[in-house]
Amino acid sequence: MFLFAAASLLIAQAGLPTVEQDRLQLCLREARTDPATAIVTASTWLGEAYGVGRSLPQQCLGTAYVSLLRWQAAENAFLAARSALLESDHGGRARFAGMAGNAALAEGRYQAALDDFTLAQADAASSGDGALSGGIAADRARALVGLGRTDDAAAALQQAREMAPQNGTAWLLSATLARRQGDLAAAQQHIETAAALMPGSAEVGLEAGVIAALAGDEEAARKSWQSVLATAPRAPEAQAARDYLAQLGTAKEPGR
Repeated sequence: MFLFAAASLLIAQAGLPTVEQDRLQLCLREARTDPATAIVTASTWLGEAYGVGRSLPQQCLGTAYVSLLRWQAAENAFLAARSALLESDHGGRARFAGMAGNAALAEGRYQAALDDFTLAQADAASSGDGALSGGIAADRARALVGLGRTDDAAAALQQAREMAPQNGTAWLLSATLARRQGDLAAAQQHIETAAALMPGSAEVGLEAGVIAALAGDEEAARKSWQSVLATAPRAPEAQAARDYLAQLGTAKEPGR
C-alpha cells in the first residue's frame, strides 16, 4: 500500500539518529501486525517526544490507524507529523501531507484529500524533487476525478507525466481518464507506457483489456484479461477479469 511504502521512504531519508530509526522501525512493524498495541506504544512515545521528534510517533500512529481502516484518524496523525517537521524539510512535509491525502482518499473524502495534496504539492515544489511533485500531481488527479473535475484532473496528470515520466501509476491513471473521456487513441498510448513501466501489473492488464474491448479488439482484450489471471489470480482485479471474460463468452483461465 502507498501509505506503508511512503513510511519506509521517510525513514530512509529522515537522517535520524540510529536509535530513533530503530525505534520507529519497530513501531511501524507493530503498527502493521498489532495496530492496537502500536497505538499505545506510539502514544506513550509521543508523551516523551518534543519538537521535530514528535513526527516519529505521529507517523507510527498514522500507520496503525491505516491498519485499522481509521482513515480520518490516520489523516490527522500524518498532518501532525508534517507539522512537527522543520519548515525547511520540504520533502518530508510533502510526503506526510501526501500520506494524509491518501488516507482521506481511501475514505472517499475527496475535498479533504485535495486540500492535503495541495499542501503536499506546495511542499514538493519547494523541495525541487520532480519525481515527488509528479507523484503528488497524480494523487491530486484522483481527488479531482472524485470531485467530478475531470478537466482539472487531466491537467494534473499531464503535469505528473512531465515531472515524473517513470511513474507508471501516472500513465495508468491517464489511460483510465482518457478512456472515460472517450479518447481511446490517447488511452491506448498511455496504457502501453504504463505496461512498459509496470510489467505484470494486474491493474494495467485489466485496464488494457477494457480499452481494447471498447476499441473493438476482442482478441487483445481477452489476452490482457487472461494475463491478469495468469500473473495475479488472487488480486482483486482477477475477479473483474473473470467477469469481463465471461462477457466475451470465455471464462476459461490459463492452465484450465
